[in-house]
Amino acid sequence: MSTRLAALVAAVVLVLAGCSSTDDEHPAGHEATDTAGADATEPSTDSGHDDHASAEPAAEVPLRKGERRETLTMPAAYTPSAPYGTGTDDYRCFLLDPGLERDTWLTGTTVQPGNPEVVHHVILFQVPAEQVDAAEEKDAQEDGEGWTCFGGTGLDAFQQVDDAAWIGAWAPGGEESVRKPGYGVKLARGSRIVMQVHYNLLAGTQPDTSAAQLRLAPGDRDLEELHTMLLPAPVELPCRAAYADGPLCDRDAAMMDVMQRFGAEGSRTANVLYLLCGGEPDPGQVQSCTRTVHEPMTIHASGGHMHLLGREISVVTNPGTDRAETVLDIPVWDFDDQGARDIEPVSLQPGDTVEVTCKHVQWLRDELPSFEGQPDRYVVWGEGTTDEMCLGMLQVSKP
Repeated sequence: MSTRLAALVAAVVLVLAGCSSTDDEHPAGHEATDTAGADATEPSTDSGHDDHASAEPAAEVPLRKGERRETLTMPAAYTPSAPYGTGTDDYRCFLLDPGLERDTWLTGTTVQPGNPEVVHHVILFQVPAEQVDAAEEKDAQEDGEGWTCFGGTGLDAFQQVDDAAWIGAWAPGGEESVRKPGYGVKLARGSRIVMQVHYNLLAGTQPDTSAAQLRLAPGDRDLEELHTMLLPAPVELPCRAAYADGPLCDRDAAMMDVMQRFGAEGSRTANVLYLLCGGEPDPGQVQSCTRTVHEPMTIHASGGHMHLLGREISVVTNPGTDRAETVLDIPVWDFDDQGARDIEPVSLQPGDTVEVTCKHVQWLRDELPSFEGQPDRYVVWGEGTTDEMCLGMLQVSKP
């Protein structure tokens, strides 16, 4: 099975942080700074959601000896809009230059949202020096700042999920992400950064000038390199029985709707996931995906990402065995609390497995203003604020 997934994820956060049918029956430029749970079997009025509160800048963590911060700001303001003329979301990629004249360690990241009302989340990717020309060409192909990038940065036909190009990300509730002492991500000389911003058009279309802040250390430091492993799973949430005759309650119709809003790159993940996870679409509130580990690794942090209909998410290593360990367990999902979660290191060997499981519920539509006026529809993996995702993420080191 391929470890690459076409255009996998464009709306996820770097967050290093019992099912029952009763849930379904719920009532209706750059600057440098130097220095020396609820019971999930019953619906609860506390949904764990704040309908996506406005994004606020994360608080900074004091620098450690030898570290510095580099702030990379969008060259000019960008006014978001629906790229395909419909939908309520815009994904835009901006090419930023940290001016790296030598290899450097990245030891932390944060984001300074220019317009907190519309910034849904931000992902940071490293662009290797040999790919910079292609990135500049892509940037030049569209008017205004950046380029449309549903489904990834658009620079690669495939996104490597076992060793993703992510170097950091941010979402509401996220603090500055700081690697623990002795660890970092290597940024190669001449590399650039792509800052992918997801704009929530439900909050308006005001201009934005956001910035990414990198926490850097000298490249000759003796640090252990960290990598990002992505654990996506399908979303196949059917309509509630009372709404089952709705025009978007058929999976094919829902898939067509996603394609109309996000284009081919942003819509194919829902089906391509079955090449990664196996099986075929099976409607239900709970979905999972089990992956096999192909090389030794040690997990140092874990996180998850869903949207507003998310209820629970967990990541378990070697599930169903006497060696099973839970590395992430969020029994009541809160989109606005996607903070970092370091864990006690967990070592895995080739042949071990890792499973992500998510639960989504339709009754949250009745509680959250973002869904006002929107009837049930069959929900698949989609890029929008009112679409859904199921994603686990592991930050790992490899020998």
